[in-house]
Amino acid sequence: MTTLLISDLHLDPDVPERTTAFARFCEDVAVHADALIILGDLFEAWIGDDADDPAANTVRRQLAQLANQGTRCLLMQGNRDFLMGERLAADCRAQAIPDPTVRQLATQTVLLCHGDALCTDDTDYMRLRPQLRSDGFQAAMLARPQAERVLIGRDARERSRAANANKPDAIMDVNQCAVDDAMDSAGADVIVHGHTHRPGDHRWTHAGRPRRRLVLGAWENGCVYARATATGLELVSWP
Repeated sequence: MTTLLISDLHLDPDVPERTTAFARFCEDVAVHADALIILGDLFEAWIGDDADDPAANTVRRQLAQLANQGTRCLLMQGNRDFLMGERLAADCRAQAIPDPTVRQLATQTVLLCHGDALCTDDTDYMRLRPQLRSDGFQAAMLARPQAERVLIGRDARERSRAANANKPDAIMDVNQCAVDDAMDSAGADVIVHGHTHRPGDHRWTHAGRPRRRLVLGAWENGCVYARATATGLELVSWP
C-alpha cells in the first residue's frame, strides 16, 4: 500500500498555475498511489460547497478521476477551507475526515492533522478558531449569497495577511508541548501535518520513546509531500 499526503495547496482561481500543478500531480504521481490524503488548505479560501470556479471544478474532476482509477481520496479541512463539507467530498468521490485523525501508515500509528490547532502560542488565532468552526457561524455564513461570501473571503484573507505580518515568527510555528499532548492523546509516535509552510522531518524523544514529526510543504515553488509505504514514511520534493 502506498499513501501520499499533501497539504497547503491554497488553490485560487487567481493563481491558475497552481491549479495546473495540482492536476499534473494527480495525473503523474497520485494515480500510482493507493490513497491520497489532503490535510487541509486545499483552497486559498472556500466559500462553500456550491463554489463554481476553475480551481474548484478542477479539484472535483481530478479527484473523481483518481477515485475512478483506484486511488482513494480523503479530505481534511484546514484553516482556509473550514467550510468544506460532505457535498464537496461526494462531488470528488472522496471521504471527508476529521481533524485530527489517527491512521495506520507504514505499520505505525500516525496522527494526521492540519496543524493550526498546534500553534497555541498564537493566542489571537486560538481564540478565533472555535468561533469560525462553530455550527452557528458556518450556518450563518453559508446562508449568505455566494457573491457576498466571495467578498467576505477576500476581505478575511487580506485581514489575515496583515495580522500575520505583525506577529513574531516564533508564534507562527507549532508549540512542542501541544504536539506532545496531541500525540499522547492519540497514542501515536508519529505526527504528520501542514499549515506552517515549514517542511521538515523532526525527531526527538518523549517519555523515553522516539517520536517523529513530518511537516508538509506549501505549494509555492513545487511542493514537499509525504509518502507512506511498507518500508516507512518519507518526505518527497516534487517536481
